[in-house]
Amino acid sequence: MAMFALRYDLRCPQFAKTSAAELAAAAVEQCEWADRLGFVSVTLSEHHGSDDGYLPSPMLLAAAIAARTSNMRLMLAAMIVPLHDPVRLAEDLAMLDVVSQGRLIPVLSGGYVASEFARFGRELKERAALMDEIVPFLERAWTGEPFEHRGRQVCVTPRPVQRPRPPIWLGGSSRAAARRAARLADHFLPSLPEYHEVFREERLALGKPDPGPAPAVLSNFLHVADDPDAAWEQIAPHALHETNAYARSAADTGADIPYQPVADADALRASGQYPVLTPDELIERARALGPAGTVMLHPLMGGLAPEIAWQSLRLIETRVLPALS
Repeated sequence: MAMFALRYDLRCPQFAKTSAAELAAAAVEQCEWADRLGFVSVTLSEHHGSDDGYLPSPMLLAAAIAARTSNMRLMLAAMIVPLHDPVRLAEDLAMLDVVSQGRLIPVLSGGYVASEFARFGRELKERAALMDEIVPFLERAWTGEPFEHRGRQVCVTPRPVQRPRPPIWLGGSSRAAARRAARLADHFLPSLPEYHEVFREERLALGKPDPGPAPAVLSNFLHVADDPDAAWEQIAPHALHETNAYARSAADTGADIPYQPVADADALRASGQYPVLTPDELIERARALGPAGTVMLHPLMGGLAPEIAWQSLRLIETRVLPALS
């Protein structure tokens, strides 16, 4: 059957009927639940200075999740490399791999939000050079051997559990990012599917193994309800907040992301970007994905109250997964 996965960013807008603390606790609890049911991974994202409290420290949340789970992979997508000291980044990622006993998947990105760069005293123009350096740097750092980097001695210990190192993914929203990933990284996580083809073509041109077509993923958000219309009324304000917040953050740089400004909840629902399905509809779509596809759930999207999220997750547990097994 299709694989199931979770994603969290912990947005908590002012209108949400919950708190940042409640969302964080619910995310950890839901990951424990999902791990027991065989979900393959949880994805945690990073942004800084958002007025809705967008998750600024995915590694801390990942460590909490690692303590309550045993099998699911911890995908950090994406770590904004220019906002991190590379030595500390290598150390923290290595320690997270140790804590999770080898379940880390780091996805590294150059970022695109000018305002958060300014908060760290950085500029967007620094991105390309730093992204060209980060994969070779981590490869050396995670050997545990000392080396020189920009005139300073570096030695990262302990080493990650995964050997020879954790897989290094690059994320991006441009052709240049896709080509960089083909040259340097093990895998690529694009903002839009068409950039996967650029990655694939570049890999083949370099004589590297064919990564194959882009994996099939069912939505960045999915909610299950017996009455989708009633559920959409609860979800719509959160979906509008998320898509418009992402669109605003990308406006300055023109980053190519799958979120557009939308004023009307009906138009957003019609776009299909935020599907609310009955259990039978999800079963049908999951079967169509096949065993290589992934059903991605974002249960707390836009600050959705944990009790509403749990209503969907319980239907997946009791009516969807049994039908797919």
